[in-house]
Amino acid sequence: MFYLSARKRGNIKSIRVSNAILGAIVLSMVVLDGCSVFMAAKQPDKKDIGVLAIGSPRNAVLSELGSPVSTQVKGGKRTDVFSFVQGYSKSAKTGRALFHGAADIFTVGLWEVVGTPTEAIFDGNKMAFEVGYDSEDKVENVVRLKGKGE
Repeated sequence: MFYLSARKRGNIKSIRVSNAILGAIVLSMVVLDGCSVFMAAKQPDKKDIGVLAIGSPRNAVLSELGSPVSTQVKGGKRTDVFSFVQGYSKSAKTGRALFHGAADIFTVGLWEVVGTPTEAIFDGNKMAFEVGYDSEDKVENVVRLKGKGE
């Protein structure tokens, strides 16, 4: 048992708090403050920009990167512009979430002061590509418009 003391008009009263209640209070603090855990798990997924290789079919590009923000056809050749946030692999997101959860438990929720801003900063890399296709809708050329690395 854990005991709390309170003074009331010169008398000391003891309040008994069971270990289960104390554990529930600590657990709820961690769960309710678990923003960094949630943010790490909800980061955007990593896109395979390998589909932008010369000769890849347009359908494969659309399947991986989603709908283009714009499409133009000039001289029978199509050009798409894609804009997306390059995220993280499932294993990276899971590892980050587990780390934040463990740090929350060991610091009784104080880790959130560091973990939440960290996850807000590392929320993926904004990228944009212009993709030109040949007459058979196969990737002919790729120009990176925004973003760096992979």
